[in-house]
Amino acid sequence: MPFRVTGGNAAPVPPAGKGVLVAFTAGAVIAAGESVVTRIGPELPAPALAAALAPVATIGLEIPAGVGGDQPLPLAAGPDARSAIDVGNLVKAVEIGEELARRQSLLDAALADGAPQAALFGDRAFVQPVVGRVTSQAGPRWGRQHEGLDVANRIGTPIFAVAGGVVVESGPASGFGLWVVVEHADGSRSVYGHINRTFVEVGQEVSAGERIDEVGNRGFSTGPHLHLEIVDTSGEKLDPTDWLRDRGIEY
Repeated sequence: MPFRVTGGNAAPVPPAGKGVLVAFTAGAVIAAGESVVTRIGPELPAPALAAALAPVATIGLEIPAGVGGDQPLPLAAGPDARSAIDVGNLVKAVEIGEELARRQSLLDAALADGAPQAALFGDRAFVQPVVGRVTSQAGPRWGRQHEGLDVANRIGTPIFAVAGGVVVESGPASGFGLWVVVEHADGSRSVYGHINRTFVEVGQEVSAGERIDEVGNRGFSTGPHLHLEIVDTSGEKLDPTDWLRDRGIEY
């Protein structure tokens, strides 16, 4: 995935003799990147990050491996050429560091209300909606099709929006007793059923990981749990476990 420059001005070429300072700064950027990589989800695995940062490791050497790590520097090149390469690699490292910081901020925001798990899929954050024990998956059950994922826990356990979107239902619902439905940017919907109470209103925008309701035992329910459904834009109900797993969230 290409990295995007999020701001800042181009760094000036340092005068001769500043190579040690450049190397130190680049090392700080690399260290910052390594502190983030374990939380950014499947879009930026560690090997890809290591490959992207590999050219930066040459900063400060007497003869760097090359611009971007793919072209050797002629032996006749002087200190000005080496300084330009050092700065080019440093700018690349800063851009990578800025992108990692931006992605980390998305994860931090998704976890801010207490969601147990978050991951990035593309440029969007997704979270595990509730802590608990899985008691039923989507599939045949009791002679009919069970359309969702059931996660049991005590009444009052917080439930979080799996992704950002707009609340389109919040209140009484046949069978569920009480529910919340969130429509996401791509037109899909997440349904939270059998809840005890809701904290959101129809038309309200919610963020991934925002607390929207709590586990309950309302409607046709045999015990306190969240019944989660995922509905695509055509109205088809998807397997929530597979949908979450595809986005980096496991149950």
